[in-house]
Amino acid sequence: MLVLVAPGQGAQTPGFLSPWLELPGVADRLGAWSDAVGLDLVHFGTKGTAEEILDTAVAQPLLVAAGLISARALRESDESSGPVRIGAVAGHSVGELTAAAVAGVLTEEEALRVVRRRGLAMAEAAAKVRTGMAAVLGGDRDEVVAHLEKLGLAPANVNGAGQIVAAGTVEQLEALTADKPPGARVLPVKVAGAFHTEHMAPAVESLRQTVEELSPRPARIPLVSNRDGRLLTDGAEFVERLVGQVANPVRWDLCMETFAAQGATALIELCPAGTLAGIARRALPEMARGALKTPADLAAAHALAVEHGIEDGTAGQDGTVGQEGTTA
Repeated sequence: MLVLVAPGQGAQTPGFLSPWLELPGVADRLGAWSDAVGLDLVHFGTKGTAEEILDTAVAQPLLVAAGLISARALRESDESSGPVRIGAVAGHSVGELTAAAVAGVLTEEEALRVVRRRGLAMAEAAAKVRTGMAAVLGGDRDEVVAHLEKLGLAPANVNGAGQIVAAGTVEQLEALTADKPPGARVLPVKVAGAFHTEHMAPAVESLRQTVEELSPRPARIPLVSNRDGRLLTDGAEFVERLVGQVANPVRWDLCMETFAAQGATALIELCPAGTLAGIARRALPEMARGALKTPADLAAAHALAVEHGIEDGTAGQDGTVGQEGTTA
């Protein structure tokens, strides 16, 4: 069984979309999406500086666009060997919108319109108070969580494999750097706000109004929810969960438990890949992994997908891919 995953904010790096523009049709597709959401995805994905793509309103649409481009490329990389089929799809934080489009719950353009509104609303919420996030690596899980709560920080992402991402005010994060949990390291995360905490509450209503205009479809591929790792095919429920998730913790550890419980044997991470595959390497060492960082990775990823894709018909035609560091 193959699982397809999409990374969250913090995975972006300057110029990461440049090699993908060499593929036929990608520049035109990105241009059309740029017009639809009012953001030059080609510019920011190829020439945007680290500071520019740190902006939440820019980073989030960019990440979803990258994930969708790489999912399409994976599907089309070698059609002679048959369609790539997957048993489940999941995204970390904003990556859940990528997953929703891959699973057919939303169209690609719908996912991009929602993520544009999401990014703007979260950036606006983040501007009210100086906040941020930091990864806590190592230490005892319960001790780390207790330590964060003592400092007024929230465990915003429980990623598993000894990684918890703390979120709160700049002052609280500075206190964490000065007073680390026993046996742990602390590293900053490349985001501009305390995502998945009470600081994002103002963004929830804005996002809710946006999704009310949609008519989500049933998932063609089962989706694994960030809220609790639950496997879902009800598109409307998944979208509803996306709204509340903005101000609530990401439980990626529970998502990985679901992958294992469902018998997943391989995981492929969409562009900009590396973070989630790295976490899986530590948490699920028996699972084969692939990371779609650039088009040069497509051949290996496709071979992995064909080897581990469902072939007994349990996913049916609905299981076809792409029909339509630390991560936050």
